[in-house]
Amino acid sequence: MSAVIEIVQPNASAADGEQAPPSVVARAVYEHPFIVRLCHWVNTVALFVMIGSGLQIFRAFPSFGAKIPQKDLLHWPKAFAIGGWLGGALQWHLTFMWIYMATGLLYVAYQIFSGNYRQVLFTHRDLPGVWPMVKHYFFFGEKPPAREAYNPLQKQAYTTAIILGFLSVVTGLVVWKPVQFSWLGWLMGGFHYARIWHFAVMWAILLFVFGHLVMVILHGWNNFVSMLTGWKKDPEY
Repeated sequence: MSAVIEIVQPNASAADGEQAPPSVVARAVYEHPFIVRLCHWVNTVALFVMIGSGLQIFRAFPSFGAKIPQKDLLHWPKAFAIGGWLGGALQWHLTFMWIYMATGLLYVAYQIFSGNYRQVLFTHRDLPGVWPMVKHYFFFGEKPPAREAYNPLQKQAYTTAIILGFLSVVTGLVVWKPVQFSWLGWLMGGFHYARIWHFAVMWAILLFVFGHLVMVILHGWNNFVSMLTGWKKDPEY
């Protein structure tokens, strides 16, 4: 249950002498607990470093085919990568890997044990609300009334992000330690396919980040501030 603060203004007395009920002039809801905000911002930095260093690692062999003859998939600009060279990128990537996993575990554990997961977890009850939100965001349809902190489309996006985070770790472990995690590699079709899956998951996460930023812009300044302070002013629900 989220904490709520309401600022009220007393109204003038009615003609019969009775005091009229006060009017609510401002309302704020404690929407994002500290642990959620901490994990959000730490993982923002961790993701930025891991994607940048991961692209520098990819630059060392930018192909998913044979090494001889090598046919590059794409030539990623060095200016948009982190690490400078393969060894430097690996150091950045493996360092922030632990931060990424630790904050991910902390986030999931907090959501489960606090019961806060109900706020973001996408379930079958949210299915009917997905298409109305798609129509609103992408086809300028009427905005459905807000009933809780996250609408069904947001829940679907955040639940997908958690799954993608898990897949990024699992595929990354196979790429990092192919011998020790050979059984995981076998499930993915081998080391070669694990590398492809890891690369695909990265782009899926980037797609989520883009959609997330669009939603932040559409929902306004109060939505952004709430992830800094925890409190959301004048929520729609």
